[in-house]
Amino acid sequence: MMADTHSSIDHVSVLFSFSVFSRPSSVAVGSGYEVLIQKFLSLYGHQIDIQRKFVIQCFSADWGQYIDLPKGFTVTERCRLRLVPLQVDMTLLGNLSVATTVFFCCDMQERFRPAIKYFGDIISVGQRLLQGARILGIPVLVSEQYPKGLGSTVQELDLTGTKLIFPKTKFSMVLPEVEAALAELPAVRSVVLFGVETHVCIQQTALDLVGRGFEVHIVADATSSRSMMDRMFALERLARTGIIITTSESVLLQLVADKDHPKFKEIQTIIKASAPESGLLSKV
Repeated sequence: MMADTHSSIDHVSVLFSFSVFSRPSSVAVGSGYEVLIQKFLSLYGHQIDIQRKFVIQCFSADWGQYIDLPKGFTVTERCRLRLVPLQVDMTLLGNLSVATTVFFCCDMQERFRPAIKYFGDIISVGQRLLQGARILGIPVLVSEQYPKGLGSTVQELDLTGTKLIFPKTKFSMVLPEVEAALAELPAVRSVVLFGVETHVCIQQTALDLVGRGFEVHIVADATSSRSMMDRMFALERLARTGIIITTSESVLLQLVADKDHPKFKEIQTIIKASAPESGLLSKV
């Protein structure tokens, strides 16, 4: 295909289609999935139900029809794209199962201790979640924001058996190494997310994951910020986008689902003592 002569050298013409609509526009050469999703939202945002899952397809001249974007696709020439909503079994929304869940622990580092509200409480709850993940065999991914300056994950959190511990400077946890780790877990569709700060790294991670088709569960009693106002409005915003705001006990019991589950008694031991009652409760 020839590049559009009406495009600038670093941009390519693209026809963006959604439902019965089609609108021509352009994107920078090399634009990938995330940029294309944002472009669809900018063109059709008021018509797109962001709580649904979507797939982007590209028209293939070889096949004479639209095909799913291949992994790592970037726009290099003029093309036709369409956004297709997937059919989702509504009875599955919000459910968690061991086989389809991964835990994300975000930036629970020593230097944040004096600044984050109720940091001791969310460490305690975070440890419950990590212990539960080990018992149930759920993969855990742990990020550390600029550890050279902000230190490592607090010693109270036992990271034994975690799938990945990685440094970052980006606020979102969704980096290439994380996407690679998720690609090794093809059954995963739900991410349980906790850590700091609610309105920055947690929020940006959650939105990036939703944009990639994952269902996100944010553990309210294991996430906080320096400002309770920032935390409150972040959780409200995230809930409005379809992200599930939940608690540590709810997550762990949902994962075992039955008192006859072989690991129920071990999980019951973890939650026998209630999660800390803190000022987080009145600010959710």
